[in-house]
Amino acid sequence: MTQNTDQATSLVWFRHDLRISDNPALHFACKAGAPVFALYVLDESLPNGPGGAARWWLHHSLAALAKDLETLNVRLILRRGPAKDILPETIEAVGANAVYWNRRYFPDHVESDTLIKAALKDQGVAVGTFNGALLREPWELQTAAGGYFKVYSPFWRALQKVGPARDTLLQPIPAARGGNKGPIGDKLADWRLLPKNPNWAAEFEETWSPGEQGASHRLTSFLDGPVEEYADGRNRPDCEWTSRLSPHLAFGEISPLMIWRETQSRIESGAVNATAGEKFLSEIAWREFSYNLLFNNADLPNHPLRQEFSNFPWRDDPDGLNAWRQGRTGYPIVDAGMRQLWRTGWMHNRVRMIAASFLIKDLLVPWQHGHDWFWDTLVDADIANNAASWQWVAGCGADAAPYFRIFNPVTQGKKFDPEGDYVRRFVPELAKMPKKFIHEPWTAPDKVLQDAGVTLGNSYPLPILDHGEARKRALDGYEQIKAG
Repeated sequence: MTQNTDQATSLVWFRHDLRISDNPALHFACKAGAPVFALYVLDESLPNGPGGAARWWLHHSLAALAKDLETLNVRLILRRGPAKDILPETIEAVGANAVYWNRRYFPDHVESDTLIKAALKDQGVAVGTFNGALLREPWELQTAAGGYFKVYSPFWRALQKVGPARDTLLQPIPAARGGNKGPIGDKLADWRLLPKNPNWAAEFEETWSPGEQGASHRLTSFLDGPVEEYADGRNRPDCEWTSRLSPHLAFGEISPLMIWRETQSRIESGAVNATAGEKFLSEIAWREFSYNLLFNNADLPNHPLRQEFSNFPWRDDPDGLNAWRQGRTGYPIVDAGMRQLWRTGWMHNRVRMIAASFLIKDLLVPWQHGHDWFWDTLVDADIANNAASWQWVAGCGADAAPYFRIFNPVTQGKKFDPEGDYVRRFVPELAKMPKKFIHEPWTAPDKVLQDAGVTLGNSYPLPILDHGEARKRALDGYEQIKAG
């Protein structure tokens, strides 16, 4: 679209793009040098609002964004309520005749944005929308038959072939000051996004630095070192060999394009090993693939893509579900992951797969229960990634792992946490267990347990089920739906 240099004031509506660098909507609004206001709406009228852990992150991310916007002479206005009402009210209050935003891709959000856009245009307000969240729009990559990709590998090859749609944008030039025009807006503290009694997020601040600067630091630190171990090391929860950029991506504090361009630049200069760097980028592409699935399947967070799984013989097991949530299953690698999630708002990806497999295939609890728990407890809860990944483990999604791929929590623990350091960190009651038994303490001799201060069934639970028997039960269920 063309820039109207005569416009009096522009409004930028922030959503999942809480940054000033490589932000197309903000960049375009600031381009004329006219006054610009920013708006963030806490709209709880739409589905998939932020869970508890994400609300903690949102508070700190908005505080950081407000400070960053001040350097551009842009004031961030906070409002709570339905966006369809708040947006026109704010446009009128600041005297804007143009509003800009970066697009969203969840079908309900697309529908809401479309209706808002049409209403604003009817009122004579210019609207500009942009791609600030993806390397390519979901409709830009298609199969030879003209449909969307349902298998990841050809999607990744297609993305590699065409690359991102644009170059990264420089930080916007400062806008003209908007004076005292416009509403004061809500106070961030009044939204009560932070937990109080109890403060279950106490350890979050030791782990995370929300905001654009924190995201930039994460990327630089990762590419300066751990990326070299990424190709194989990404599966090791006992080592710091992953980027931990996922929450920054979920809140748009960094764009996938910035990650892509910086990583590619380092690969080309020889500063980053090509195999490791490209493996890292392929994981960024999995996020793109997830959005491709979400855009084309409105029910992805709730219903299996493979309809035969609608008839799977799931079990109603509230006790098992609670034990899983609390990290009290008796399987140390599963329990370590679930406790890491509760303490830090994040879980290592390999352990996410192990924990998800245990819930779905050992306990036979519907994957939607795990999806919802992760949505509430993850700081990086992302509507596309969360749904696509749970369906992948459950075997009912696009390009899913076969249902009969059932993770053995003991062998997975031994393989990816060989010294037991990850378990010792998050399951401290097993801290003195020798590595030979730490992933299956129920096999340890009494003397070993006594020396380690472990009383099974008391200080640490006995396994809530036998994995071998549970595996057989899961496969029997799978045979039932195969038989129709």
